[in-house]
Formats: sequence, C-alpha cells, structure tokens
Amino acid sequence: MTIDPMLPLWLLVLLAAALIGFCAFAAAAAPRGGRLMWLGRAAMCLALVAALARPGAGAVAVASANAEVDVLFVVDTSASSTAEDWDGVEPRLDGMRADVAELAIAHAGARFALITFDDTAVQRLPFTTDASALAQAMRILVPEDPAYSSGSSVGAGVELAEEVLESAIDHDPERLRVLYYLGDGEQTAERDRESFAGLADLVQGGAVLGYGSDRGGRMADPSPWSSDGYLVDRQGAEARSYPDRDALAAIAGELRVEYQHREAGAAPTPAPIDPARGVADGGTTTVFPLYWAFALVVVAWMLVEAGRLIGASGELRRAREAVEW
Repeated sequence: MTIDPMLPLWLLVLLAAALIGFCAFAAAAAPRGGRLMWLGRAAMCLALVAALARPGAGAVAVASANAEVDVLFVVDTSASSTAEDWDGVEPRLDGMRADVAELAIAHAGARFALITFDDTAVQRLPFTTDASALAQAMRILVPEDPAYSSGSSVGAGVELAEEVLESAIDHDPERLRVLYYLGDGEQTAERDRESFAGLADLVQGGAVLGYGSDRGGRMADPSPWSSDGYLVDRQGAEARSYPDRDALAAIAGELRVEYQHREAGAAPTPAPIDPARGVADGGTTTVFPLYWAFALVVVAWMLVEAGRLIGASGELRRAREAVEW
C-alpha cells in the first residue's frame, strides 16, 4: 500500500490527534446516551484523515496515446530476405513491408524509426511522426548483395538498436517505446549471435515477427553472371533459405515479447504496451486508489448527523407549536 497525502504528513498526524482528542474530551463530558454519537464522530474524523492521506494499493497501468509512443522497427535485409516463400512465391521482404505498413496504421500518431541489418546495421530513418517517410524508407530497401556478404547475424542490429533506444530515453524519458523485430532467424555468420536481453528493459512492448515457410525459398541473385537469377550453393544446386523458428522464439524470449510467425493474408497483431515495464518514467503508472472508501464513511456519518438534525428540528417545531397553542 502507498500514500500520496494532500497535506504534509506531519500536518495530517497533528490534525488527527487534535480531532480525536476533541472527540474524546467531548465524549467524556457528554451524558451516557450521547457518548455513542461522539464515538461515531471520532470514526468519521479518522476516515477523513485517511482519505486526505490518499492511500492506494497495487499498480494500474495508465493507457497511453500513440502520440506518446516511439516505435522502432529492426528489419532483416540479409540475402535471405529475398527468399521467395511469402504468399507463395513473393520475397520475404515484401511481407515485411506489408507488416510495417499495417503496424504503422495500428500505431497512428506515434514516432517511427527504422534500422536494417545484414552483416552490419544501419539506421535508415530517425524517429519521426511522418508515416509516409517510413513507408518510403521501406519501399526503397535493397537486400544485401550476397557477392559482398561475409555472413549475417540475426543479432547484428542489437548494438545500434540499444543506442537508438537509449538516445530516445535521454531525449524524452516519459515516452513509451515499442520494438518490432522482423526477420527469418537464419544465422549465416560464423559467430554466436548477439543477445537481445539488454534491450528488454528499454522498451514497454514489442514483438518478433518471423518470415519464411518450412519448404524454404530460393533467393534472388542480382549478379549479372547468374544463369537464372537465383543463388546456387557450392555444389551448383539451387540454394534455399529456411526460417529458424527456434532462434526467433529465443529472441522473443530475451526481449520478453511475443513471437508471431507471419503468414500472408493475416494482419500482424500490434504489440501490447505495458507502461509499468522497464525504464519508462514513473508518471506512466498509477496505483488503485482507496481514498474513496474512507470518503464514503465520512459521507455516511454526515447523513446520520443530518438525519438527527432533521429529527431534532421537527421535535423543536412541534414543541414550539405546543407552547404557542
């Protein structure tokens, strides 16, 4: 339980002592039949002081408008983003573009930023409320050229995402932050992937969106020397990319967000936002107030007093009429 007193605490204690002391003195001086009323008045005084202390219990998240939210998209543009197994034979990147557009609508009014990664990470868009700038940034994305790739890590964007989020916190700590990770989870770099756990306390919500089918997809080869426009492996066979759902689920676990494996034809589910999570400013949460319960006690006793006054007034009027008669 917490309190948020309307008056300084010392003044509330002094007020309570004075009121209870007066009620105790009056009860001692009152005839036996009137002492019960003074006990009730003492209880009312205690309830009044308790209400002024504004007690609360638990924690309730305050709903926040999208205008108070920063949404960061971290998008995989490695060679596997060209794998053609989205909606049949479309590139996975097309699915990511469609989902970013849907999520931008769901978070209308928010600020958006975009990071892409393959073997390195790049911030393509700083935080902006211009959703059309986000759409344009997604539209012109070009996947990594496999001819110059040394392998990609699914966690290549972690360090840059941390920098962007921490900068957003420093600039405006009261805003809430949401992170969407979009990728297939395929690790081709010869190193352990980076952990996302350090980002978990920097956001108040998010989701990991996974792309790719179990049958895999062949990947486009932009090289002019390609025989059929698709990548081949070292044996000359068609290279195919397969999603790593376990890796994506692990990333979601580290971020403490939901994992959604995406399919064409269904919109992504916008992430729930928990203002009480992480390092958001404490002003975004509140406690369940209890002062009203004590205020009801005060009101109830005042009704009792009003009833007694009305009754006494009636008796006085009847006595006066009897004397005049």
